[in-house]
Amino acid sequence: MEANKEVVKWKNGSIELSYPMLTRSNYTAWALKMKVFLKAQGVWCAIEQKDTKTPVDDKTDKVALAMIYQGIPEETLLSLAEKETAKDAWEAIKTLYQGADRAKQAKIQSLKSEFEAMSMKEDESIDEFHMKMNGVITNIRALGETMSESYTVKKLLRAVPSKFLQITSAIEQFGDLENMTMEEAVGS
Repeated sequence: MEANKEVVKWKNGSIELSYPMLTRSNYTAWALKMKVFLKAQGVWCAIEQKDTKTPVDDKTDKVALAMIYQGIPEETLLSLAEKETAKDAWEAIKTLYQGADRAKQAKIQSLKSEFEAMSMKEDESIDEFHMKMNGVITNIRALGETMSESYTVKKLLRAVPSKFLQITSAIEQFGDLENMTMEEAVGS
């Protein structure tokens, strides 16, 4: 299936944007990509208003709504037919695909348990393990839960096999774990 496309004109030419298509299993990635598309087009304010006293202008809202509709399947579109604003549509999609608050909290707890139980296998590379950890962290954060970078770095250092003990000890002793990013820790 080909993605829905929009050609955006720039000063020195044009760029083609392909909207991601929402499926039952890709909500987190879809929402992240759509947020970037909406921001790039200058219409994210229809979803997340900085100043709630100033209403979103109708054209901005309709452009945002049209962009959202480009990336959803027909069955989802039909369930959004009565939503009049981009914000209402966005929230309805979020609820449909993330579930109600109780289900969302249960999912967060499940992902946190998975994160805490993670440990790197002897035959696994640091990069592979980092990608697995990052996937779980991204899903947790996408559900609205905060996870500090220092917490994830410390978990990474605890989760590696004993053959990395000297390296992790050096990082812990000489590195600033409170301000270190995961990428810096992996690079070290």
